[in-house]
Amino acid sequence: MSPTLPRHAVRTPPSAADAPAHRRHVPVVWLALLATPLAASANSPVLILPGMAGSLGVRTATATWLVTVFAWAIAVGTPLMAGLLRRRGLGSVLRLSAVLVVAGTAVVAVAPWLPVAMAGRAAQAAGGAGLVTAAMSLAGSVRRMGVISAGFGTLGAVGPLLGSTIADSASWRVSLAVGAVALLAVPAVMRRADLSAPRQSTPFDGRGAGLLALTATALVLIPRYPLAAVSASSVMAVLLALHIRSRPTGFVPASLLRSRTFVPSAALACTLATSYFTLLFTVPQLLRDRTDWPIAAIGTGQLVALLAGSVLSMALAAASARMSRPRVLTVLLTTGALAPLTAALTPWPPLLLPVAALAVLATSAGQATLAVYATRAAPPAQRPTAIGLFNLCYQLGGAFGPAIAVLVAPGG
Repeated sequence: MSPTLPRHAVRTPPSAADAPAHRRHVPVVWLALLATPLAASANSPVLILPGMAGSLGVRTATATWLVTVFAWAIAVGTPLMAGLLRRRGLGSVLRLSAVLVVAGTAVVAVAPWLPVAMAGRAAQAAGGAGLVTAAMSLAGSVRRMGVISAGFGTLGAVGPLLGSTIADSASWRVSLAVGAVALLAVPAVMRRADLSAPRQSTPFDGRGAGLLALTATALVLIPRYPLAAVSASSVMAVLLALHIRSRPTGFVPASLLRSRTFVPSAALACTLATSYFTLLFTVPQLLRDRTDWPIAAIGTGQLVALLAGSVLSMALAAASARMSRPRVLTVLLTTGALAPLTAALTPWPPLLLPVAALAVLATSAGQATLAVYATRAAPPAQRPTAIGLFNLCYQLGGAFGPAIAVLVAPGG
């Protein structure tokens, strides 16, 4: 995620300017610590999947379920946690998220089988999604949101090499526990923030939330079980659409889906994220197959490339303040298409590292700018919901990518 948001796309909105004072009293360093370890945890398995697979007695391709279920739980957990925040307040979200992270980390630490480890990773991810949702709700300004976004980009880039280093010195299980570092920020945030629950006059739309979760689950499974998952997601989507029609102000507001900005922004974010996460897992495997580089060199090269892409994304997001929306979208689409095309067509293996930089450039800059477009499309009261649904679409890319990587690089 890029730390700079385009000024032409969003000025400090009335909802932020009029926000309760407590939103501006939590130091941003605590918000960054609360949110950003999730990015390192998501990417830490990139270079250690074979070792994880061997320890659990499964094939490497099967071990990617640990990555898929993590992305799935973030995708589903983000809008659910946003709904909980809107109805029960910040305290409930922080407490539930902390419990999920602790429980999930404990399960991963002792899991003897893949399904048990998957359950632990799902709990970690759902808890992390709640912590990210809390941090974003407390940011209160574009500048503070930028700090959180910068942390995502940096820790996401460091994640693969960090996971490999920890696995070499300790265990892959410890590598998967890095997200628990976010718990250090929970007490500080709870001391400084208003934890009171908001007043709600409308009942919770449990059916809408359930249908959305089932639809997202079916979508995540499409790369692995195309026919069954497409059929299931189509049925769930129809049921969800009928529900939205009967309850247009429910968990998924109909006004968002009718917006000419929200849906295209969310769809493009999902596409860019899918490309990025596919390349994140494919590039190391291609380098292992096409070169004699050691794992450490591959990890270091990818780290440098991802950090370079993150820096470039900051520059692009800053420049977008002086660019029209069509021009910004053209740059994102061009860069986003160039990365997978180069990976597919280049005969020179070292060129795969700039591919990683292009991918993170398009995705991070796209996440920042498209999130603004999507959020501005919603009324102030629906902006938490808009962010939750937008992030669901983005995180679906994190679920699609690793599964697609298995298909395009089966040698892994």
